[in-house]
Amino acid sequence: MVAATDTNTSHIDHLMDIPVIDLSLKKSKVAKLIVKACEDYGFFKVINHGVPHNIIKKMEDESLDFFHKPLHDKIRAGSANPFGYGSKNIGLRGDKGELEYLILKTNHDSIVNTPQFRCAVSSYVECVRELACKILELIAKGLGVPRSVFSHLLRHFDSDSLLRLNHYPPVLNQTIGFGEHSDPQILALLRSNGVAGLQISLGNGNWLPVAPDPHAFCVNIGDVLQAMTNGRFVSVRHRAMANTLPGQSRLSLIFFGAPPPEVTITCPPQLLKQHEPRYRAFTWAEYKSHTYAHRLGETRLDHFKIA
Repeated sequence: MVAATDTNTSHIDHLMDIPVIDLSLKKSKVAKLIVKACEDYGFFKVINHGVPHNIIKKMEDESLDFFHKPLHDKIRAGSANPFGYGSKNIGLRGDKGELEYLILKTNHDSIVNTPQFRCAVSSYVECVRELACKILELIAKGLGVPRSVFSHLLRHFDSDSLLRLNHYPPVLNQTIGFGEHSDPQILALLRSNGVAGLQISLGNGNWLPVAPDPHAFCVNIGDVLQAMTNGRFVSVRHRAMANTLPGQSRLSLIFFGAPPPEVTITCPPQLLKQHEPRYRAFTWAEYKSHTYAHRLGETRLDHFKIA
């Protein structure tokens, strides 16, 4: 992991950055760079990612339009999908934050109840899912495992992937907008609208702020990929600070790539070699159920470690 510059503070005030990887470079080089970024940071950015700007812009515009609607309209619109709209309350275990959000299941036919929004979501999901699969195949190449060992889980018709839209309206005082956590899925792709907020845990009480980049997607590995790499990659804990810029809202679009519920998660044999497996086999349905039964800040993957 990256080392902190000052072990006596709980955060770093200036914006630093994580590795930025150009996906237009030679595949073998990109694969090595991504694997190193996953080992050293657990986070990286990708540029020249191939997701058209107009699709991103349409998704951002429709999302902001949704969040600017009256509350009763947002609740009604969110009820058209299996997860829906929420504000302040995160999950079912008492976690709270300074945000409102909409969670959409990506393989659900009636994602949202307006044609414009539905079209924007469908186009965006198609592009970011393909980008996630491309990144996972580059990771597989860098690790020397079969190309589709990770990506086929996202391409499966029964994939449990989600799209989460987080909206952080301005607040007066600096506070945490979305608390410390790791992502349970395989991989997350985040796009923000240029307002800072994302911070990565350095593991010693310090936090690394990530500078927003209008040309990049921020990528982080999740708990499932940590288990599938036998702990070689670590699902790094992160958080979002509430937005204190007057008159500006922070919008983040996060695609969470997840496997089908009944797929068994194990480490490919090529990554074990002389190493004993660190995690027992489990299904995504089992892990998701365990995740939702605990609060954000808990280290949920430890429950699946082999003693």
